[in-house]
Amino acid sequence: MARVVILKTGNTYPSLLESFGDFDSWFLARLAPELDLHVVDVTVDDLPGKPGDWDGIVVTGSPAMVSDRAPWSENTGAWLAEAVAEEVPVLGVCYGHQLLAHALGGEAGYHPRGRETGTHQVELLDAAMDDPLFEGLPQTFPAQLTHRQSVLRLPENAVLLGRNDFEPHQAFRVGRCAWGIQFHPEFSAEVMRAYLKVQAPDLEKEGLDAKALIENVLDAPNATSLLGRFSQLVLNGQPKDPTDH
Repeated sequence: MARVVILKTGNTYPSLLESFGDFDSWFLARLAPELDLHVVDVTVDDLPGKPGDWDGIVVTGSPAMVSDRAPWSENTGAWLAEAVAEEVPVLGVCYGHQLLAHALGGEAGYHPRGRETGTHQVELLDAAMDDPLFEGLPQTFPAQLTHRQSVLRLPENAVLLGRNDFEPHQAFRVGRCAWGIQFHPEFSAEVMRAYLKVQAPDLEKEGLDAKALIENVLDAPNATSLLGRFSQLVLNGQPKDPTDH
């Protein structure tokens, strides 16, 4: 059975825990049940052995900020860089996306335009059309987002896969099988609405229309499918190299 570790990098809002569980439970629910799944909270626990001990690695979102360079975060980033070098499949989500970019020589920090939150469209670029994770998805699809930091600069060898009008780096790949995605495939529409309700006072202070954002939340099945797609890549073994033609 393929072994996948979920690196948990923080916790959701306390008010969401009782109704929805925490970050790791959302990933556990959407990754393939055929996988042998393990959760390690890297904010408090040791890193899970060597990257090569695992058939796949998933990195969650976090309320922490990559640019703070907390010791646990920097250590996790170095571990992820080893995983990429060893071609262990990696999927970094939101904080995980930013940490992966930072660890590989890119830059993560506060988005110059502030916060992006709610359901927004993601546009796939031509490079995604034959990407092992994204191929077959529509060119544009809705996704759940909530972030204040972003990948400000991609690693030199990264392939940009997705963007939108607010965020130029919604998705990228490095090497054969390491992906960062800024949006949240683990979020349900219900979770997204709950996030927006908690954020509403801050959103209004920032000039955003919390009521409209809540009303405009949509299901995002194409975005959600990425966790199943990543699962299948791990179960099927090493993905093909999209640069081989």
